[in-house]
Amino acid sequence: MDIKTYMQTVGRQARAASRAMAAASTASKNAALNEIARLIRERGDALLAANARDLEQARLDGLEPAMIDRLTLSAKTIESMAAGLEQIAALADPVGEITDVKRRPTGIQVGKMRVPLGVIGIIYEARPNVTADAAGLCLKSGNAAILRGGKEALHCNQAIAACVRDGLSHAGLPQTAVQVIETTDRTAVGELITMPEFVDVIVPRGGKGLIERISRDARVPVIKHLDGNCHVYVDLDADLDKAVRIADNAKTHRYGTCNTAESLLVAKAVAAEFLPRIGRIYADKGVEMRCCAESKAILEAAGFGGIKAASEEDYRTEFLAPIIAIRIVAGVDEAIAHINDYSSQHTEAIVTEHYTRAMRFLREVDSSSVMINASTRFADGFEYGLGAEIGISTDKIHARGPVGLDGLTSQKWVVFGDGEIRS
Repeated sequence: MDIKTYMQTVGRQARAASRAMAAASTASKNAALNEIARLIRERGDALLAANARDLEQARLDGLEPAMIDRLTLSAKTIESMAAGLEQIAALADPVGEITDVKRRPTGIQVGKMRVPLGVIGIIYEARPNVTADAAGLCLKSGNAAILRGGKEALHCNQAIAACVRDGLSHAGLPQTAVQVIETTDRTAVGELITMPEFVDVIVPRGGKGLIERISRDARVPVIKHLDGNCHVYVDLDADLDKAVRIADNAKTHRYGTCNTAESLLVAKAVAAEFLPRIGRIYADKGVEMRCCAESKAILEAAGFGGIKAASEEDYRTEFLAPIIAIRIVAGVDEAIAHINDYSSQHTEAIVTEHYTRAMRFLREVDSSSVMINASTRFADGFEYGLGAEIGISTDKIHARGPVGLDGLTSQKWVVFGDGEIRS
């Protein structure tokens, strides 16, 4: 079967399955989720073996360390996948929820009902856990899903897909409600994003190049974020012990994630005290510091070597590596202006004990997640209580920030009457 015919078949099956999923009961969807979670745990060794095959090939292909980090499964991440599915099962089912009902002078009552989007196409690189997360969220929100993972995770994705199919079958739901594309031919992506008759929305998860291509070529609406240039701003009224913990965790907890801090802004009033403290941690962990002239001078005076001068481009870059751009700012006004100019509108954090400044930061920073006294690494569907996330959207239409169940539904108007007619 050629790629076009194959993708048309997948699309047609997904459209038919989406109608069954829209009508599926909460009990059957939860039964499928819990069974998939059980199977993922039961087949953990098989998943790790499949992942090992992918990792071996990834190293032979010379993949970057950040990509290999995202590709790697462990007993902990397998448990996290299973727990995420169970958390989704425990969440309230959004489908069919009716809100905002108001009686009109004519006697009719008008409200909104939450409904599935239909068929969701998800294109992603490296992370095999996305297969389970995406399947679970699409399933619970009453959608069908077409998943196209990267070739680097082929074996692991197919092993997880088998768990999903068996879980759907166990609950009496169509196995074609979640289809994982079996070919690594890139032509399949081109077909998937140009099938509006079968696909209602595309969610790309991966590098900037992939997302730019999808956004440019798709004939289907796209929920996206291009990159994660996240900031931590240490205010002049920051508790510096908190600031050190947050700036450390936001940067060094994991380097290859979109919610990792890539820029550190420090108020001039506390820079001389704070920068040597965080500089020591970064230096010990091998983080390269690219600094403005003033922050470079402070760190060098404190005895740090190898400090690089930051370029203008460094402040706009998602490094996905042990590199951080540092700049000293006059205060919150300059910090907000810098963030709104340089950031990718993903996640920003302020560390401060000053209430008014903190609230200004929340209101005026134009990003999908804005935090007070917390690490940017919390910008995640699981941490937000969504069970998991389909991705993080920096768009301003429909869904923004971590996209969970509500972000995978739409609303339609519903009207309740008792024989009223319009005069």
